[in-house]
Amino acid sequence: MNRNLFFIAAALLLWGFGEGLFFNFVPIRLETDFLLTKQEIGFALGAFGFSMAITHIPGGHLADRIGRRPLLIGAWLLGMFSTLTMGLAKSLPFYLVGLFAYGITAFVASPLGSYVTAARGKWEIGTALSLTTATFNIGMSLGPVMGGWVAERYGMDASYLVAFGAFVLSTLFIVFIEPQPIDKHDPESPPTELWNNTRFVNFLVIFAFAVFALYLAQPLTPNFLKGIRDLSLAETGWVFSAGALGNSLLALGISRFKPRWGFLIAQFMVALFAVFMWLGLGLPVFMFAYFLLGGFRAARPMAMAQARELVHNSQMGLTYGMMETVSAIIFIIAPPIAGFIFERDPFIIYPIAIGLIAVSILFSYIFSPRPEPSAIRNL
Repeated sequence: MNRNLFFIAAALLLWGFGEGLFFNFVPIRLETDFLLTKQEIGFALGAFGFSMAITHIPGGHLADRIGRRPLLIGAWLLGMFSTLTMGLAKSLPFYLVGLFAYGITAFVASPLGSYVTAARGKWEIGTALSLTTATFNIGMSLGPVMGGWVAERYGMDASYLVAFGAFVLSTLFIVFIEPQPIDKHDPESPPTELWNNTRFVNFLVIFAFAVFALYLAQPLTPNFLKGIRDLSLAETGWVFSAGALGNSLLALGISRFKPRWGFLIAQFMVALFAVFMWLGLGLPVFMFAYFLLGGFRAARPMAMAQARELVHNSQMGLTYGMMETVSAIIFIIAPPIAGFIFERDPFIIYPIAIGLIAVSILFSYIFSPRPEPSAIRNL
């Protein structure tokens, strides 16, 4: 591992710990501290998804044009101060300002993915991208247990202040990464525009359906655990930590497979999560279910690795930006739908998700592109 990947990994480890302190508890805080209904929480999370969605394509485009390092540092700083804002918030509008500003930091995904891809050396793309998922989620596995403990003793706002301290340390690591040269194409032989790249567009549609199927049951599961299964905040923290551990270990394990097969296996893991949430009882079962939910995070680098094989080097940031935008649009659409379903029957969302994931696995198996030796990236 070169020095840049080391600093990226250290920064993500600390950031994952900080985010784990509060992020999974956001729906619970919206309900308990600000008295929102389930459907209102769904709309708030949808608006959070919108704040993410508007950033990815600009972030990817800028990464291709001005370089990745400035965008990484900017995202780290914005995330740090938006977390402080949420921690200090005593009213819903002030809290939402911080929450939506935190969502804007999602523009980091494209430059981070392209930075790691370019810095990977002899590593496979999927392995390098899985490193970022794994290190982030190792930290994330530690955060929720402490976050639940802090929230029960000092209030949920205190978790954000502890996270702010972790983010300060994380930012110190990210400033030490080196700039990278900007990839360019031959002006006399430009690559195919992404929207005219049929193989990439077809895969983008497959990816969009998969993300919707995998995410639908997730937004209000924290409320399901607390309100329907009667878990305490501390117990819920253990569940979230198991999920983050699953994010890390499954990302590393699934990265051993070829991206196409890894994408299918990751989806199957999330289907099992929905089965155990729907039919299971008891804290250990819910912890195991959330561990399997790690397939959701593991699916992302596998999908990005497949897409990377379909585009030119100079389009890498924009490609990742388009994929992250698709994900973010799903994060806008899915929570209100989940809230609507939850208000009517909090159990039924899980069999619905299982059915959608089964269809997604079938579509992914049949229609995902097979790698070709003469990949577009080599043109």
